[in-house]
Amino acid sequence: MRAVRERIPVVVQHGARGRRVLARGLWTAAEVVVTLGVVLLLLVVHQLWWTNRQARADAEQEVRALRKTWQEPEGRGAGERGERAGGAGGSGTGSGGGPGGGASGGRTSPGRTAPAEARWDRAYAVIRIPRIGLVAPVARGIGKRGVLDKGYVGHYPRTAQPGEAGNFALAGHRNTHGEPFRYIDRLRRGDVIGIETREAVYTYTVDRTLARTSPRDSGVIAPVPRSEVKAGAGYTEAGSYVTLTTCTPEFSSRYRLVVWGRLTGVRAR
Repeated sequence: MRAVRERIPVVVQHGARGRRVLARGLWTAAEVVVTLGVVLLLLVVHQLWWTNRQARADAEQEVRALRKTWQEPEGRGAGERGERAGGAGGSGTGSGGGPGGGASGGRTSPGRTAPAEARWDRAYAVIRIPRIGLVAPVARGIGKRGVLDKGYVGHYPRTAQPGEAGNFALAGHRNTHGEPFRYIDRLRRGDVIGIETREAVYTYTVDRTLARTSPRDSGVIAPVPRSEVKAGAGYTEAGSYVTLTTCTPEFSSRYRLVVWGRLTGVRAR
């Protein structure tokens, strides 16, 4: 008797193929997410570490170069660098530190000759704040690429020069690119702000602060600094002031933080 062969039906697993396709898709998506994460991490490292490292090194080198030229005969040192301490303010644009718009500065003090104009975006002074360990060059203008992103502190155009009557107004980054003004929120009444130029060292003493104001509050850098946003913040009488402005809160440019000081000493070089 012949054996009867049974035919076993073959079942095609369509679901297994679908799962393989899905797995490959998920794996590809995961690789894309990881790659984007690595790129984002590198961008963060570049912004928060590399730009600070590079800008601080450049700023420190500029401070050394400035002080070296001040030791040379004035005509030679200033001529070679195209600068002179107390260079007149010009026009400029940019942000990253303070309220927009310039303010008319004070006139040259009686008996003091007007300084030669400093070359645009070149440092002509040094700011020193012992309380926060800051030593940085000061340059004309508040443009990002030419001044602030180099780790410099920028001088607002058309505001007073160091030691003059009026308001010597400055801006600086709080985060990235050297972040010279990162810790100015720690300054308190009585802290010292020193401004060094070829001619003299000017000492300002912190007097008042404004924790937050609008980026458009140009009153804080006026000759007699007084907020146009917050009532009672600032001054009512003429004098010789310094104003430091930067962004707040950290890693944001929504508001501005302001520190004011009065001129309390001048020491000729």
